[in-house]
Amino acid sequence: MGLLANVVRLNVRASQWFDRMFPSGLRVDGNSDYCKHLIWRYAHAGQHVYDVGGGKQPFFDLAKKQELSLRVTGIDISASELGRAPPGAYDSTMAADICSFRGNQDADLVVCQALLEHVPDTQAALAAIASILKPGGVCVLFVPCRNAPFARLNLWLPENWKRFILFTLFPSARHAQGFRSYYDRCTPSRFGQMAEGVGLSTVDLKRYYMSSYFSFFLPLYMLWRLWTVLTIAIGADDWCETFSMVLRREPASAASTFG
Repeated sequence: MGLLANVVRLNVRASQWFDRMFPSGLRVDGNSDYCKHLIWRYAHAGQHVYDVGGGKQPFFDLAKKQELSLRVTGIDISASELGRAPPGAYDSTMAADICSFRGNQDADLVVCQALLEHVPDTQAALAAIASILKPGGVCVLFVPCRNAPFARLNLWLPENWKRFILFTLFPSARHAQGFRSYYDRCTPSRFGQMAEGVGLSTVDLKRYYMSSYFSFFLPLYMLWRLWTVLTIAIGADDWCETFSMVLRREPASAASTFG
């Protein structure tokens, strides 16, 4: 296993070196951009925040929550995951399936990071998020794209195979990854359509073309990189690796959507 780990590390470094040949726009990591930049355009002092799917790893740590005087409600399908969150990170928690949950329309901000690929009905989940938001409230989503090569492999491979491969090549992923993924309608265009259908308007949309899944083997990484360039060249906007969306609840939608 030590030899394999060394080979993987060498290939990862070589893949990072190869990446330098590509424009900076193709080297933006979506999850990092979401966490370091996008959220902070919409997180403001005194908000009531719902962290949907944060579980044991809430987006806002206790120090930041206190600094901004946030009131944070955690929603996760697993009560045990919520119970493992750092003390004080959540002010309240609810163990619930986001596909069937209905909220109180009291959230200023909903944070939903890398959750919706794991739910079997994304339209129902977006309807639930809309029901959580107060009129004018916003939801900031980060979602892996269904058409990304790693997502297609995830869908095709048996669960035990993909867990073995992922955890063998990237042991650090064991604590946060490996949940079953559905990628139900997980593309930017479908999400925009579904959001509109539940009374949410798209404020911002960012597509990302960076991931590290194939960096364990440089030739495969090179082929994947060329694939990303081709999809951009032909204008295949729904073939990004990941995407983030900012959705706002429109005040006039409440009666028609949830009545």
